[in-house]
This record gives sequence, C-alpha cells and structure tokens, in this order.
Amino acid sequence: MRRRLALWYAIVTAILLVVFATGFYLYVQSTLIDRIDDTIDHVAEVIERSLIRSNLIDLESDFSDNFSANAQVIDADHIDIDWFSPDGKILWTTNGNAEALQEREKGILQPVYRTVHLSEVEPSRQMTEPIVINGKLLGYLRISHPWFEVTKPVRQLFLDLAVGTTLMVGVVLLCGWWLAGIAMEPVRESYQRLKQFTADASHELRNPIAVIQTNVQVALADPSPDLEFQRSQLEAIERITRRLGRLLEDLLFLARHDGGITNQRREPCDLGQILHEVSEEQQAIAHQKQITLELLNEEQNLFILGDCDRLGRLFTNLVSNAIAYTPAGGKVQIISQAISSQSQIQVQIKDTGMGIPEAELSQIFERFYRYQPQKSIKSSSKSVNPSTSGSGLGLAIAKAIADSHRGQINVESKIGQGTTFTVSFR
Repeated sequence: MRRRLALWYAIVTAILLVVFATGFYLYVQSTLIDRIDDTIDHVAEVIERSLIRSNLIDLESDFSDNFSANAQVIDADHIDIDWFSPDGKILWTTNGNAEALQEREKGILQPVYRTVHLSEVEPSRQMTEPIVINGKLLGYLRISHPWFEVTKPVRQLFLDLAVGTTLMVGVVLLCGWWLAGIAMEPVRESYQRLKQFTADASHELRNPIAVIQTNVQVALADPSPDLEFQRSQLEAIERITRRLGRLLEDLLFLARHDGGITNQRREPCDLGQILHEVSEEQQAIAHQKQITLELLNEEQNLFILGDCDRLGRLFTNLVSNAIAYTPAGGKVQIISQAISSQSQIQVQIKDTGMGIPEAELSQIFERFYRYQPQKSIKSSSKSVNPSTSGSGLGLAIAKAIADSHRGQINVESKIGQGTTFTVSFR
C-alpha cells in the first residue's frame, strides 16, 4: 500500500509537471515568435517612413537606387532586406548574390504573408509586403529574420524542462515514499492494535466458553443424576455466563466509544454523592480483604455535566482496581477537591499497594493489559491475585469514560509504596 501511494503520488505530480512544462514551453515559444514579428514590422515601418521623408517616392526612375540608400542606414541586426520589382524581379538585397536569390525565389511573392522559410543555410521568419503609393504598385519589400533566435532558446528550454521535470519526479517519488510511510503509520498501528485486541478478546472469551462446555459435559455424563451436583454445575455456568456477559458489555462499550457512538446523557452530576455511593459499595470487598477504605474531603456541590451512571462506573473501576492490588492491612483513600485556581474538580484514588514500575505505567490503560507483579514480591502478594481479578478492561473503560467527559486520568506509582490515580474535570 505504501508503494502504491508513493507511485500514485508521483504519477499525479508528473502529469501536473508535464502539463505545466508544456504550457510554459508553448508560451515562451509564442512570445519569442511575437517578438520576431514585432521586430520585422518595426523594420518595415522604419524603411517606409524613411522613403516618404526623403520625398523619393515620385522618382520612379531611380526608386530602387534610393531604396537601397535608405535601407542601408537601417540598423537591423541579423535582418535581411530584399526589394522586388512589381513583376517579381529582385532589384536589391542584403542577402548575397541577387541572381542566385532570384533563381530560388521564383513565384514566392504574394500580398502580405508570414511563414518560416527554410533556406540552404538556416531557417528564417519572413514577411513580404507590397509597396503601393497613390494606387500604384512600386514593388515588394521582404524582410527576413533568422529563426535561430527562436529555435535555440526553445531547444535549450525544452532540455532544461525535461531534465528539471525528470529530477522533480524523482524527488517527488522519494518524498511520496516518505510521506506514504508517515501516512501509513497510524494505519499500521491501528492494524497492530486490532490484531492484539482480537487475540486478547479471543483468549478472554475462550476460557469461559471452555468452562461452560466442560460443566455441561460433566453434568450430561453423570449416569445417576445428583441434583445437588447438577445444581452446583448450573450455578458455575450461571456465574461464568454473567462474567462473559460483562466482558461482552465492556467490549461493546469500548467499540461504541471508538466509533463515537456513546449515547451519553448530559445532566448535572454530584461527584460527592457518586463517590459516597462507590465507597459504600466497595466497603464490603475492602473489609473482606482487610483493607481500610476511606473517603476523605467529602465535599458537596462538586457538580459536573455528564452521565452519572458512567461516572459511577469510572470511579468503581479505579477503586476496585486499587483494592485488587493492595495487600491485606493496606489502605485505599478517595480524595475529592475543587481547585479554583485551575477551574477544575480533582478526584484522587490512593492505595498502599505493591506499586507499578515506571516502565509499565504507559501500558496500564491498554485493553486487556494487566500488570503481573514480580515473583519476588511473594510476601506482599499472597492475598492479591490480580491476574484473575478481571478481564483487563477496567482501566481502559475508565479512561474512555473520562475522555468522553473531557477529563484526564494521570497515574503516579512507586514500587512498594503504592499508586495514585488522579482524575481531573474542567
């Protein structure tokens, strides 16, 4: 795809350059021809006015001699002047032998015309004009301008344009390859994320489905049905099905968030009340694990505009994650405050858990990512089993909810000292 993008970019640019170069070439050629024609017209006009000023037009007997005398004073660089009689006989010329010229020019005299005449030496641009005075044709005046003043510049211009266009196409091809690589990078990253997401989702779905299938097979294989045994099997299936349903809901939520289909309500939400409810809901789990859960600075009137249910889920995910990674005897604190100087509301969830290495912090919000503590931390992790505590989507969902409310989540952590998640709303 990168090759195709670079190639198409180069082809389109090459076509535009060729069209521009062709138009510029034709414009310069036409301009040079017009300049030659203007020079020829000017020389003809000067000669005619010179004859009139000399008052020689009535002297028909020596008109040709007087014409040559006036024509010689014209400073016409590289311009040839020929004078023909009314019957086409050449009377005077600046172009060498008159007899040889007469032999070549038989039958060419016509009333006013312009053409490119190919002589034996070099091509030239010519104009032949009849000189008529008082209704009487006195002869033909022909002025020739060398054509090399057109061919030489346009030939050099064609060479320059060809070389320049070729070089530009080569440069554009290289730039196109570079730009295509930059343009493809987000696509490549998205493709890699999609592959990783598909692999992780398949792994997460495979385990509960396999457990359900195993429980059903065991129940069906029992020749003498034990109602109590079958009840336990059905309860296990029901628990796993609930877990599978939650996983699918999480995946659907993230998919809708990625596609911009949030269906989010907008209403005033009291963060103090939401945090109070989350604290009450998580107290039982914290007490069971012998963890102290505290709600500090329980301020009221901390209102933001958003979806109250999703905000509750955001803080539930953060608090439950803190409890999951905090060993027995630890502490989890929920701190809320309004920072008037920055016009924002800030909520912090602090724990005294095992902490997360700095190298892992950039990945904790990735989907299906779960930090696995080092095996050396056995003493502090006996009561913590984060590898089986969830699907690895909790923090990803929390970040998605914060983003949809124009908020930010920051995390700070030190090994052995704990982790602090800070959520800020403006």
